[in-house]
Amino acid sequence: MQQHDSFKRTMKQRHLMLLSFGGVIGTGLFLSSGYTLQQAGPLGTVLSYIIGAVLVYLVMLCLGQLAIKHPVTGGFHVYASRYIHPAVGYIVAWFYWLTWTVALGSEFTAVGLLMQKWLPDVPVYIFSTIAIILVLVFNIISTRFYAEVEFYFSLVKVIAIIAFIILGIAVIIGLINYDGYEGSTTIIERYTHPTFPNGLGAVFLTMLAVNYAFSGTELIGIAAGETEAPAQVIPKAIRATLWRLIIFFIGTMVVISILIPSYQGKSLESPFVVIFQRIGIPFAGDIMNIVIITALLSAANSGLYAASRMIWSLANEGMFPQWFGVLNRAKLPIRAILFSMLGGLLSLLSSVYVADALYVVLVSIAGLAVVIVWMSICISYFNAKRLEPSLKIHQSVPIIAFILCFISCIGMIFDSNQAPALYFGIPFAVLALLYYYFKYIRKESTNL
Repeated sequence: MQQHDSFKRTMKQRHLMLLSFGGVIGTGLFLSSGYTLQQAGPLGTVLSYIIGAVLVYLVMLCLGQLAIKHPVTGGFHVYASRYIHPAVGYIVAWFYWLTWTVALGSEFTAVGLLMQKWLPDVPVYIFSTIAIILVLVFNIISTRFYAEVEFYFSLVKVIAIIAFIILGIAVIIGLINYDGYEGSTTIIERYTHPTFPNGLGAVFLTMLAVNYAFSGTELIGIAAGETEAPAQVIPKAIRATLWRLIIFFIGTMVVISILIPSYQGKSLESPFVVIFQRIGIPFAGDIMNIVIITALLSAANSGLYAASRMIWSLANEGMFPQWFGVLNRAKLPIRAILFSMLGGLLSLLSSVYVADALYVVLVSIAGLAVVIVWMSICISYFNAKRLEPSLKIHQSVPIIAFILCFISCIGMIFDSNQAPALYFGIPFAVLALLYYYFKYIRKESTNL
C-alpha cells in the first residue's frame, strides 16, 4: 500500500535549506570544534573540514539526482531498497532512526544542563521535559508549522556564525584589537609550530568527527516527499545549502584555528565564547548560551522529523507494522512521531542514569550510522546510473565518495573513542538482517 502522495507538499526551498542547517549546525560546531583543534592542530583541522566538505558535496550530488528521480518521504532508505537490496534499505532506515533518536536524548539533556547556568537550583529533568513538550508540539501541529519554526531556529544559528566569521576576519586583518594576536606572525606560528602536533594520521582520525559534524545535510532527501515542485526545488536547495555550509564550517574553523591556541582545544567552554569574550562583547557567555540552546532545540526538532519519517516510510514499504504508516487529518504521521519520541526518551534516561555505559555505546553506533547511510547513497546512485544513463552525475562521483567514507570506517579501528561503533554497530546490523530474514524472506518462502 503506497501512500507517498498522501503527504502535503508544503515545503519550499528556504524550508529545505534551513531544515538541513538545523540538522547540521549544532553542538558539534559550537562546542566540540576545540577538541578537533587539539587533535589535528590548526592546519590539520582546516584540512579535515575541507576533506569533509568535499565528501558531503559528492554524496549530496548523488542524493540530489535520486531525490529528483524519486521524490518520496524516507529518501535514501527507499533508494537503498530499490537499487541495492530491500534488506540493506531496512538496515539503513533503522540505523538512521537510531542516529536521531539517540541525538534527541543528548540534546534534551544538554538543554537542561545549559539552563542551569541561569537557574542552578532547578533540576535538569524539568528543563528537559519542557524541551521535549516544545519539540513534540512543533512536530504535531502541521508540516508547514514545523518548517516555519525550524526556519527561525536555524536563522538564529546562521546569524551567530556569520557574526562570528565577520568579527574573526576583522581581528585577522587588524580592524579589531585582540589579546595575543600579532598579525601574520601569529598565523605562521599557529600553522607551522608544529604543523601536525599528533602527526598527519590525526587528520584522518578527526575526519570521523568532521563527517559526523556534516551529518544532517541528507535531511533534504527525507523531506522530498513533502516538497513543493521537488524536481525544481531540491537541486537548488542542495546547491544553496552546500556552499553556505562549506563557507560556514571552513570559515569558522579558520577563525578558531588562528585566534585560539591549540592547547585550549580540550576546554569545555565553547571556542565561540572564548573569542567573543576576548573581542570584548558584553554578556558573550549568555548570548552564546542562548544560541546553543536554540541550536539544540533546532537539532532535536529536525531529529524528531527525520526519525518519524523513517518509521513512516518503513511502515509504508511493508517493513514495519502498517499501524505506524497512518496519517492524521493534517497529513502527519502522529504514531511514528510519538514512537520516535519514545526512543528519544529512552536515550534521555540512559544519558542520565548510565552515562558512562549505554549512552556512549549508542552515540558511537550513531556516528557509524551516518557514514553507512552516506555509503548506501553512493551505491544506490552508482546502480541507478547503470540502469538509467540519463542521470546527470558521472559514476566516478559515487566511487570517490564511497572510498572517502570507507577510509572513515577504517579509521574507526585506530581511534579508541570511535572503535565501539564497530563493536556494537556490526552486531546491530547483523540482528537487523536476521530479523528481516525471519520476518520477511522466510515468511515469503513458506507462503510460496
